[in-house]
Amino acid sequence: MTRSIRFDAVLVQAVIAGALSFAHLHDLAEAAGQTGWKAWAYPISVDLLLVAAWRRLRAQHSRLAWCWFLIALVASLGANVATAGFLDLAHPPAWLRFGVAGWPALAFLGGTLLAHAPDRPVDTADDAATPPAPEALDVEREPAAPAPAVETPAALPAADPTPTPAVSVPAALVDHARKIAADHHARTGTPIDTATLRTRLGVPAPMADAIAAQLT
Repeated sequence: MTRSIRFDAVLVQAVIAGALSFAHLHDLAEAAGQTGWKAWAYPISVDLLLVAAWRRLRAQHSRLAWCWFLIALVASLGANVATAGFLDLAHPPAWLRFGVAGWPALAFLGGTLLAHAPDRPVDTADDAATPPAPEALDVEREPAAPAPAVETPAALPAADPTPTPAVSVPAALVDHARKIAADHHARTGTPIDTATLRTRLGVPAPMADAIAAQLT
C-alpha cells in the first residue's frame, strides 16, 4: 500500500527561506574573505546554533538559551539584510571582516554552553504548596500523658475551744482573784467581769484575761 504525497505549503516555505538564508550567509562570508569550503561552513554554523538554542528553549526557558538564540538570529538576519545592497560587498568594512572572522569561536562557545547546560530541576513548589492528603496525616500519635494528681493537704486538727492563757499567773494571785469574784457575786448577784477584776487586782489587761479564763 503506497502513501500519497501531500503538498505542505509550510514545509515548502521553510525550505525556500532556509535556502535563501543559507545563500546569503555564504555570500557574506565569502565577501569578508572566507573562501572555499569555509564560506559554506558559516551558514551551517549559524543555522545549527539557531536550532540548538531553539531546542534548549523548548526544554527550558533559560536566559542562556534566549541569549544564544538571539545571537544566531541576529547573525542570520544581518546577513540577509547586508546582502540586499546595504553594504558594498566588493569592499566590505573592517567590522564585518572582524565579525565574520570571530564567529567560529563565538559559535563554538555558544554550542558548548548549550550542550552542557544543566537541565532545570523539577519544580516542586506546587507539591510543597499542595496540602497533604488525609491519608498522609494518619500517623500514630502517642497518648497524652495523664495530668499529675493533686495531693490534698491533710486536715488540720480542730482548735481547742478553751483558749490557753498566754500569761503565766501565780496560783496565789488566782486564789485571791477567786475571793474577789466570790465577794462581787455575793454583793451584786452577778459574776464579776474582766474589767472589774482588772481594776480590783490592779494588773495589766493580758494578765486579767488569763485570770478570768481560769475562774470560769
